[in-house]
Amino acid sequence: MREASRTRDVSRAATGRYSAGVLGTLLLTPTAVVRRAVGAVLPLPSPLRDRVVLVTGASSGIGAATARQVAARGATVLLVARREDRLTAVADEIRAAGGDASSYVCDLTDTAAIDGLVARVLDEHGRVDYLVNNAGRSIRRSLELSYDRFHDVERTMAVNYFGPVRLILALMPQMREQRFGHVVNVLTWGVQIKAPKFSAYIASKTALDVFSRIAGREAFGDNVTFSSVRISLVRTDMVVATEAYRRTPALTPDQAAAKVVRALEDRPLTVDTLAGSLAEVANLVAPRLSDAVMWAANAAFPDSRAARGLPPRREVGETGS
Repeated sequence: MREASRTRDVSRAATGRYSAGVLGTLLLTPTAVVRRAVGAVLPLPSPLRDRVVLVTGASSGIGAATARQVAARGATVLLVARREDRLTAVADEIRAAGGDASSYVCDLTDTAAIDGLVARVLDEHGRVDYLVNNAGRSIRRSLELSYDRFHDVERTMAVNYFGPVRLILALMPQMREQRFGHVVNVLTWGVQIKAPKFSAYIASKTALDVFSRIAGREAFGDNVTFSSVRISLVRTDMVVATEAYRRTPALTPDQAAAKVVRALEDRPLTVDTLAGSLAEVANLVAPRLSDAVMWAANAAFPDSRAARGLPPRREVGETGS
C-alpha cells in the first residue's frame, strides 16, 4: 500500500511539473510582449543573461554578429565553425569587449565531429541552453543546369539539414532533462516564397523547418522550443557570386543578427517577412497563378556566371591586383 501511494505521489508530481511546463510554453508569446513593453520603460536584464548559447557558422556574417550581440547581453557564447583563424578572431574580439566566449572548430558535415563537439561542450560548460543553427550553404542554379549535379543536393542537405539535426538530437536529451531549451534555425524567406533556381537550397531549409516544428510539438511539455527565422536577403559572402544581388536591397549581418537575438529572447514559432507571408498566402489561395508569376521571374533573372561555370565579370573601374 505504501509503495502504491509513493507511486501515485511521484505520478502527481510529474503531472504537475508537465502541466506547469505546458502552461509556461503556452504563455511564451504574451510573456514576451509584456516583457518588451516593460523593458521600454524600465531596464530589464535579457533572458539570455547567464545562459549558455551555442552559435554555428560563427566565424563571419550573421553568426559572428549574433555571437557578439548575445555576449553583449550577458550570455556565455560558444562559437562553432570550420575556419579556426576567423573563429578565434571573433572570440578574441568578444572577450576584449568584456564578454564570455569559447571557440570550437568543427565540420558540421562530419557526424562524428558533431558528437565529439557536443561531448566536449557539455563537459566544459555543463549545459547548452540555446542553440543557433546558422551555418549554411546556398546554391542558386536552375533546374536546366542541375541535371548532372546531384552533388548540389547532397552538399546542401549535409550542411543545412543533416548537420543541424544531428546537433539538435545530440543536445535534446540534456535540454529536456533540465526542462529548458530553445533552438533558433536561421532559414530563408524562400521557405515561404519557393523561389526558382533555389530548389536544392530551399528544400534543405524547408526540411529543417518541418523537422523542428514537429520536434517542438513532441518536446512542448518539457519547455524545449524552436524558432524558424525565415530571413530575407543578407549581404554576406554567401551572396557575392550572384550578380543580380549586388544592387538588390539587403540586410546587413548586424540587422539579421538582431532578428536572431530577438527570436532567442522571445522564443516565437516563426520570424517572417511581409513578402514571405504574402507569398505563402498566394501559394495557398492561387497556386497556379503563383507558379505563373514565378515562371516569369525565373526567365527574367538568369543564372549567374558562377552557376554557369564562368569567371565573375569585373565591374567598371575594377582592376586586378
